[in-house]
Amino acid sequence: MDKPRMKELIEQHISAEIAGDTAAAVSLYTDDVEHDVIGSPTGPVRGPAAAQGFYDQLTADLTTEQMTPTREQYGQDFCVVEHEATAVVKGAFIGIPGNGRRVTFRMLHVWDFKGDAISREQVWLDGAAIAAQLTAPQGDAAELAPA
Repeated sequence: MDKPRMKELIEQHISAEIAGDTAAAVSLYTDDVEHDVIGSPTGPVRGPAAAQGFYDQLTADLTTEQMTPTREQYGQDFCVVEHEATAVVKGAFIGIPGNGRRVTFRMLHVWDFKGDAISREQVWLDGAAIAAQLTAPQGDAAELAPA
């Protein structure tokens, strides 16, 4: 798969995720997709239905406001994209109640492709930055966001 098509699939997926359209987000996956958020208590999940369950819970707990790519590297059938994300945590995130706080953190996505779809999405989060912002005294969280 060429770089423009990979980029297009990723942008469609992230746009759907931000819009809270979990069905559209997983419609870009292969039937045997592996969705793996490192550190998640569920471990990797397989298949679009399981991935959609993950996203349904995520969108209940989190409103993603933006996910800005900061670095991208492409291979033949994979790419690695670093994002800076900003979200409002309505529920719990990484096991910590959000109480409506806004967090900004770095993410690393590793994407694999097969045919004309995403076959694997692996996500690494800056959990320390998230935890620091969610547990800081009110008013201090903004100073703890990564620069």
